[in-house]
Amino acid sequence: MKAYEFPTKISSEGTLEIPTPVKEILPRGEIVRVILLVQEPEDLYEQKQWATLTAKEFFAGYVESDSIYDETK
Repeated sequence: MKAYEFPTKISSEGTLEIPTPVKEILPRGEIVRVILLVQEPEDLYEQKQWATLTAKEFFAGYVESDSIYDETK
């Protein structure tokens, strides 16, 4: 079994468009298995939380002696 991944948008009619390069390589007349991954609002919130935590932890490791690396010549 092969997998093809591509971003697409659900139209107002509820249809999905398959990009032309993918259409060209798909077998015609065969049954395929489709898996849709839809981003949920909680996912976005969690991503922002992880980004905040990562930045906070990164800067928590910063000490005054690191300031020597802040200057560029």
